[in-house]
Amino acid sequence: AAGPGGARWRAVAATARTARLSLGLLAALDVVGRTAEQARVYGIDFESVTTRGSQYRVEAMLARLAHASNYLLPSPAPAAVAGQAAMECVPLVAEPETGLVPCPVAVLDFQSLYPSMVIAHNLCYSTLIGRAGHVAGGAPLGVGALGHRAGLLAGALAPSRLTYTPNGVAFATADARPGVLPRLLKEVLAARVMVKLAARRAAPTDAATLRALNARQFSLKLIANVTYGYTAAGFSGRMPCAELADAIVSSGRATLEDAIALVEATTAWRARVLYGDTDSLFVALPGRSVEEAAAVGRAIAAAVTARHPPPVALKLEKVYAPCILLAKKRYAGMAYGADGRGPPTWDAKGIETVRRDACPATAKMTEACLRTLFATRDLSAVKAYACRQWARMLGGRAGVADFVF
Repeated sequence: AAGPGGARWRAVAATARTARLSLGLLAALDVVGRTAEQARVYGIDFESVTTRGSQYRVEAMLARLAHASNYLLPSPAPAAVAGQAAMECVPLVAEPETGLVPCPVAVLDFQSLYPSMVIAHNLCYSTLIGRAGHVAGGAPLGVGALGHRAGLLAGALAPSRLTYTPNGVAFATADARPGVLPRLLKEVLAARVMVKLAARRAAPTDAATLRALNARQFSLKLIANVTYGYTAAGFSGRMPCAELADAIVSSGRATLEDAIALVEATTAWRARVLYGDTDSLFVALPGRSVEEAAAVGRAIAAAVTARHPPPVALKLEKVYAPCILLAKKRYAGMAYGADGRGPPTWDAKGIETVRRDACPATAKMTEACLRTLFATRDLSAVKAYACRQWARMLGGRAGVADFVF
């Protein structure tokens, strides 16, 4: 309709349409359900899930468990946080053997490596004893100075009965003093296993229950993954502890190095480690079929798992055949499942096919070149394909959309 009334009605209709679309997006993404589940899991209010960071979530869960164990959480001043010792340990990211790898490559991965280190070695603020210097002279430990009273390090806390991490820091064992952080992570990981099991058993038609369970397991996964970061947040952290963070990282690094050494030393496997990255390793198995490589990968995983206390576990994630390693965190290959059967799927990490800072033409050509190389092992075929595509581009026959970032 014409006139002021019609214009107002069009404005109202446009606003209502925008509101309906916004509500549709919220429903499709399950924003309310996922946020509510996170609030329920973390024990915080609905708004804080979206407005507060991960440290607030970890602390909300940690404070409840600490209270149940008769502990109080310290509140260090910013000056104390800035004045603590610098963190020294870094995860192992080995330089890969770059190039095309025609033989099967087993990719093995430690499940929840850092949470597993915390649980297995009872690493916690409440179990931290420190180094010899901390015990003798009250040297700075974390955000404060540790003052051991006379006779404390005796009995179950005697030096010979403590756990020593690779960075030289001592921790009380779980028998002597159960840690709050290990208990938190143990309950989180156990709850996530139960939630995932419930999701598998739920009826496929029960979409609401499946969404709620998926949101819950996602919340638990998030809290397990950021707990190490909470201990290592030395710049703006609420309760950082350099010695504890270094103990977690150095224990994870030593575990990966031990796995690499075992693979290289076991001649029966006839295997060679091509690459190791934080919690995973790539093992080349020349002269084997994909199924044989998967069997050897499972044997490696079982042998490494048996060498470490639970819940540390190495699992075979997939088998590449073939693959290409370009650099750290950059590789691609045709991936088979852990059983080595079924058709392979294209898998890439860190290269232009999965990055968002390259135009579609680059991504498409890179993937096509690699697929051609994997299928034919013939560089001439790759060159011919690339030349055809460049001729199309130079001849103006390529779509403009492929060159838009």
